[in-house]
Amino acid sequence: MDLRYLVIEGNIGTGKTSLCKLIAEKRKAKLFLEQYADNPFLPKFYENPERYSFPLELSFLADRYNQLKSSVSSFDLFNELIVSDYFFMKSLIFSAHTLQEDEYKLYRQIFNIIYSTLPKPDLYVYLHKNTDLLLKNIAKRGREYEKNITAEYLKGIETGYFNFFKQQNQIKIVIIDTNNIDFVNNSKDFEKIENTIFNNEYPMGITRLIL
Repeated sequence: MDLRYLVIEGNIGTGKTSLCKLIAEKRKAKLFLEQYADNPFLPKFYENPERYSFPLELSFLADRYNQLKSSVSSFDLFNELIVSDYFFMKSLIFSAHTLQEDEYKLYRQIFNIIYSTLPKPDLYVYLHKNTDLLLKNIAKRGREYEKNITAEYLKGIETGYFNFFKQQNQIKIVIIDTNNIDFVNNSKDFEKIENTIFNNEYPMGITRLIL
């Protein structure tokens, strides 16, 4: 498959950013990562979701738009591979889970205005991992602001992603079950998932795979 713009996403703790870095290094690709760690609302949100969900989602929306508009849109998609650990639609998935109904309606109006102006990926890869493994990975990396993440929250995010996938027929989406592989610490597992991404042709819509 001839890819120029590859998006790899997944729930919190799936290793999506690690996989993006590995692929970018291996294939000399341009790497675009979400700058979530610098968001001042993120620690506040995990402490008090009800109060800080709306400013958090608005700030993510602005940050993602600015990065994609200034970087991906102006980048030479014909000559070099771009690998990103997020797609702009992520803003809608997370906000649907975190915002109140009236807030979400307003948020979606803003989202719809700018979504159509952004480039769409040649392939969208979603890394699936069971909630218990996600919680182990989150605990292992030891980020203080993630200590309050619950299994219920992770399941809600997963549901949001799957609901989004059902509505898509103009994007190639590959859902890869990664419960039985460790592409970060096992080079053979990395080769397996890399080959799965780059050496197959996928139709529009959803393709589900287990590695």
